[in-house]
Amino acid sequence: MRALLANAYGAEWSPGKLAELLLQVGCPGKTLDDWLRDGFFEQHCELFHQRPFIWHIWDGLRDGFHALVNYHKLTAPNGEGRQTLEKLIYTYLGDWIDRQRADQKNGVEGADARVAAAVHLQAELKKIVIGEAPYDIFVRWKPLDEQAIGWEPDINDGVRLNIRPFMMAKALNGRGKGTSILRVLPKGIKWEKDRGKESHRGKDDFPWFWSWDESTDDFAGGRGFDGNRWNDLHYSVQAKKEARGKNKVQSRKGAGK
Repeated sequence: MRALLANAYGAEWSPGKLAELLLQVGCPGKTLDDWLRDGFFEQHCELFHQRPFIWHIWDGLRDGFHALVNYHKLTAPNGEGRQTLEKLIYTYLGDWIDRQRADQKNGVEGADARVAAAVHLQAELKKIVIGEAPYDIFVRWKPLDEQAIGWEPDINDGVRLNIRPFMMAKALNGRGKGTSILRVLPKGIKWEKDRGKESHRGKDDFPWFWSWDESTDDFAGGRGFDGNRWNDLHYSVQAKKEARGKNKVQSRKGAGK
């Protein structure tokens, strides 16, 4: 970051210039590291209208594990997004855990808490990779057999839907609706019913448009089609796999005719 700023400001760059920039972003007397840890993500969310493309993932401790992750890489196609998340889990966070465990053995103060927080974060991120509720992605305009199984994000579905698992995951000491493994929660992101109605869709492919009761997971559809645009549904990995398997069988039967 310092190299980037030095290149951008050229001859104007100096410790004084850095202090001036930190003052402008509300961090007087702080370091660049302080701003990146404590101020950057909230300001980034505001700048990009609460649809951030850099996500600040942390374990809930100020001196614990932090990572700024590029959303575009995290949602890259052909499994690359999942690989990025797994690299975060097993390489970056895994190395951090190893270092904290070494400190723990050496009796370094605070190491116990850092190990516990980081191990919990790793477990939460693994749950996102697997994708069971509430760590799943749901996209109402895609049929059930095309819903993501685990971390299979589609960047075209938008931040609002893809960020849900990360907003649901909690840091070890996180409690309540206002906390998650994101440094701050982007404001205004909800998954309530959107305005309007959908045109008729088949119950097998789009059961949520058939009178969802607003609570049941793996909702199979009610008696009547209402087309309500709900977004906060959850489907298990098993339900999605069954839908994909059913679709494959039907495709083979259609090809044989």
